[in-house]
Amino acid sequence: MLLYYKSISILLDERLRHDVRQARIGEERTRSRMIDFGGRSVVVTGAAGGVGGALVAVLSACGARVVACDREGTELTGAGIEEAHHFDLLDDDAVTAFAKRIGEGAAPAAVISNAGWTRAETLADVSTAALDREMDLNFRSAALLSQALLPVMRNQPQGAAFVFISSVNAQAHFGNPAYAAAKAALNAWMRAIATEEGRNGIRANAVIPGSIRTGAWEHRLANKPEILAAVGKLYPLGRLVEPVEVARAAVFLASPFASGITGTTLNVDAGLMAGNLPFLDQIGG
Repeated sequence: MLLYYKSISILLDERLRHDVRQARIGEERTRSRMIDFGGRSVVVTGAAGGVGGALVAVLSACGARVVACDREGTELTGAGIEEAHHFDLLDDDAVTAFAKRIGEGAAPAAVISNAGWTRAETLADVSTAALDREMDLNFRSAALLSQALLPVMRNQPQGAAFVFISSVNAQAHFGNPAYAAAKAALNAWMRAIATEEGRNGIRANAVIPGSIRTGAWEHRLANKPEILAAVGKLYPLGRLVEPVEVARAAVFLASPFASGITGTTLNVDAGLMAGNLPFLDQIGG
């Protein structure tokens, strides 16, 4: 009987997630009528996470055929996902195999590299293993994936785009030094694609989020429940960025609406990089 109720609970939880995503797609469809991918495919990595789920919803609402990618064991069956691939971005052979499968079908309109992870908060936390893992996951994997997909993306009549989800950590030091270095490298890689592949109809840009309110904050909240309120005071908008705000910026850059934009970064950071608000509070108080 306990197993029966547990099974019902799991089914209800899956149905709730499905219904929430469907509602999110409906809301984004109303907001996003002007952007239309016309059924072209868009590849999204890290699609099972907070920003990934928002990307799926916004892209689906904008008429994209979403090709969702994430690690084995993650949930990629929700509304808006047309094709799902489970593989490890740290496995070079798996990345190559995925690119080959994509090349066998219609070329994607865009690739949004969203997967990322960090735990080494300060220099003292950066072991050799941590440095390798954070550089590999946050830079090397995205670079190799884009490199593998370039041949199929080139010279499409409607063009193509790469969008990389970077971080304000690439622009100033806010901790997580290995992650910051990886994101800075990712921005440089983006500019290389924009410069060298523009002649082949490929654009490349990066979205620069501030702190995003996703599950990645749970380990910090567990140690310091008041951290969100404290961090919010650092931002001119007084809050962290929501996943859907990052997703909308990325989808815009991936879309034909951004056809003349390449080699640039778009901050979605609640005003963090506009100035030093805590400093102003001190001298103005």
